[in-house]
Order: sequence, then structure tokens, then C-alpha cells
Amino acid sequence: MDALIILVSETMQGEQVKNTLVLLRNELRAADNPLFNHAVKNERRIIPVLIIDSNAELGPSNKWWLHQSIRSLNLSLKNNLIVRCGDKTKIIPELIDTYQIDELVFGNSYNPLERSTDNKLKKVIEKKGVESVNYETSLLLNPSSALKKDGTPYKVYTPFYRQLYQDLEFNSLRYNPVDIKYIKHNHVNDQSLIDKKLLSPYEWHRKFEKDWCPGELGAMKKLKLFVENNLIGYSEGRNRPDLKHVSLLSPHIRFGEISPRQILEKISNNMSSDKEVFFKELVWREFSYHLLFHFPHLTYKNLQPKFDKFPWLNNRDHLKKWQRGLTGYPIVDAGMRQLWNFGYMHNRVRMIVGSFLVKNLLIHWHHGRDWFNYTLLDADSANNNASWQWVAGTGADAAPYFRIFNPTTQGKKFDPHGNYIKKHVPELSDIPKKFIHEPWLYQQDDLIKTKSSDLLKYPDPIVDLKESRQRALDAFKSISK
Repeated sequence: MDALIILVSETMQGEQVKNTLVLLRNELRAADNPLFNHAVKNERRIIPVLIIDSNAELGPSNKWWLHQSIRSLNLSLKNNLIVRCGDKTKIIPELIDTYQIDELVFGNSYNPLERSTDNKLKKVIEKKGVESVNYETSLLLNPSSALKKDGTPYKVYTPFYRQLYQDLEFNSLRYNPVDIKYIKHNHVNDQSLIDKKLLSPYEWHRKFEKDWCPGELGAMKKLKLFVENNLIGYSEGRNRPDLKHVSLLSPHIRFGEISPRQILEKISNNMSSDKEVFFKELVWREFSYHLLFHFPHLTYKNLQPKFDKFPWLNNRDHLKKWQRGLTGYPIVDAGMRQLWNFGYMHNRVRMIVGSFLVKNLLIHWHHGRDWFNYTLLDADSANNNASWQWVAGTGADAAPYFRIFNPTTQGKKFDPHGNYIKKHVPELSDIPKKFIHEPWLYQQDDLIKTKSSDLLKYPDPIVDLKESRQRALDAFKSISK
């Protein structure tokens, strides 16, 4: 996804009003938006424009969410949002000429491709005599200045959190979105073009509609529900996929429908350890962007070079079974099916399925990253790459490679009654609790006695956990010599 733009131009009583073009990207909200705050504070009129770049790294789930978020934002902006598809370095200059723009205002980007495009754009508008102003719109702190005392970037999360974020307070901007002023324009959105660019012709995204409500209003409702019902107990409950101690805010945060500041203000009255643990999760997102900004090769190269020689396997059959949730390990399969059907996966389960792919199956983390980018509603370059490198042991402050999650043990610990598994793997819904995490131990005679024959269709494990663990350790030793 490339950009959103806002523009302004008008003449009053013969005197030309200064016109601002505001470039939005991942801040699709009217409230607590530094770009709108800039316009209100400086009494400028604006026109919002969203530019969809065909080269943007968006999977079909991302695109569906963006499509819905655009509709929501347009309503918040009193139907003044203009949506275009193409190259912003060409579209923006045209808008500058049309509306006599003298200033460009936009949020910082940390994706290497977007940063490159932004630099080109700045050069183009400078030739037209147009100034540019940048704001931090998606993060609490700008990675360019969030450095260690020696001026170098952080590579370990704990000191990153303690030195930069612990005990910090953040307040939302206090302007009123009602005070945003718009210039009249004659642009008409081509909804059919937007649909074509963002929605899959197979309409598999329809299954998301009953579970998700993209947009600023949906984000605030989700936050309110979390704070009132699920924040208490988050410290322990966040590891239990069978419980509801999760915020489900990640897609809203990814598209900037709600800001980290707004979230922190809402949870500020909570004095328990749950608040701090939840805050640390938000800071992990900041750390991911910090890594992407300072180490842009995070997206295509191991941060630990020794893994460049790692003997990955290219077993396409295993990869496909992992993607479809047919590995024979219930907690893994439940997670992968939740991902496919809901565009989301519980965070603890993300670590389990990630470890299984890169360690038990020895499949390169790029394949996991790509599948998550294709299916996750909350997928973004920073979180996706940093988290997969963490799981694989190849990244900054990564889990050591020899730390290999046992999916059976993890399932017993974090889904003790098998409720999460039964919800997402219906073949196992009638199996006795004793065997829910190890269905291969259930004897054939007993299978026949179950209420449903679906259990007979559930696959045997595709690898042996003990053997595949040792294989992974041997592979690690081969690059550690």
C-alpha cells in the first residue's frame, strides 16, 4: 500500500490561501493523527487522497482490510477522500499543479522501498518549490533517534525497552476532527477500480466479514471491550489460545486506525502488572520497526550471517501440509486453520507453528514469512520479518536455535482442555481429552466407537518430533564449527 494524500487549495476574497498536501500511509484515522493536527493547527484546508501502489507488499487479507478501512475513513472525512491507483511520484505532482500546493505533509516510513520512493518524491516536489514536513504517525518514538548512548542502534529488546520506553507517558493530540476543513474538489472515486485492485476475485475474504470490523470506530470498540473485559489477567492469559485475554487490535494498529498513544491512554488507569506486559507487546512492535529501519536487509537476509550456510530443506509437500493445517500435530494444525479462516492467529501459537516449520521441518523462514504475509490481516514488513527471524534464531535478540518448541508439550500446557484445538480442528471434536494432543495414540478400535468418522481422516504426524529435533540440532552444529 502506498499512500494517502491530503490536499488544499482555495482563494478567499482575492487572496490565495496556502495549500497543504498531506500524505497518509498507515494512519487511517481522523483522531490523534499528527497530519490532521498539523492542518487544524495551521488553519489549512485539505483534500484527502489515497494512492494504492501496485508494487506494495500487500497480501489478499491485507487488501481486504484496507478496502474496508478506506470506506470507513472516507465516512470519517465527510466523503472527501480521493482514492487513486498508481505511482505517487507522478500523481502527487499533478495534484500539486491542480491545487497550487506549497507544502507536503506526511508520516515517516520505515519500509526500505517506501523510504526510497519518499526520497524520490521529495526531490520531485522540491523542483516545484514545494516544502515537505514529516511527522511520526505510527510509532511512539522515531527509530532514527532511538539509539544507544554510543549512537548505535539496539539489537537486544530488554535494554531497548528499559532505556527508551519504561515509565514514559504518551498523550494523544487534542484537536477535534470536526475542525478539519476541506476544499471542494471535482474528483470522483472509481469504486469499481478500487474493488478490482484490492479484492480477490475468489471472494475468499467474505469469511472475515462476520468476525472483523475494520476502521477507526471498530478499533475503538475493540479497545473498549479489551480494557473492560480481558486486560485483567492478560499477563498469564495471553499465552492461552483457548481463553480471550487478547486485544485483537493488531490489524487496527497495523493500518493506523488506532494509535499506540490512544491505547496507552485507555489502559492508563489499570495499575496491575497486566498493563506493563501489554505495553511491552506494543514496544516489541516498536523494536521490530527499529530493526527494519537500521537493518533494512532484515527483509531478505539473515541478521546473523552464519545462518547463510544453514542446510535448509526444500520439502514442498511438508510446506503445503503446514500451510493447510495437516501436519498431524493438533496445536499446529489448529493455528494454521485459524489463520486461514480468520486471517489471524494467537501469538503463542504463532511461535509454535513457526518453530515447527523452521526447526522440525527445516524449511526456510522466508516461506513462513511469505505465507503469513499472504494470509494475516495484521501482516506488515517489520513485525513479520523480525518475528520470523526471531523464531528461526537468525535475527536480533533471537531465540537460540536450540530452543525448539515441542508442539505436543506446548499444546498440553497452553490448551489444557483442547478447546482451542476442537474449535479449529473439528475432526478432533469428539476425541477424549486424554488424547486430544496425541491423537495417534488413540487406538483404531476406539476410533470406530466415536460419534464421528471424521477422526479417521485426521493425518498421522508428518515427522517424528524426537528425530526432527535432533536433525535440527545437528544442522545447527554444522554451521557453528
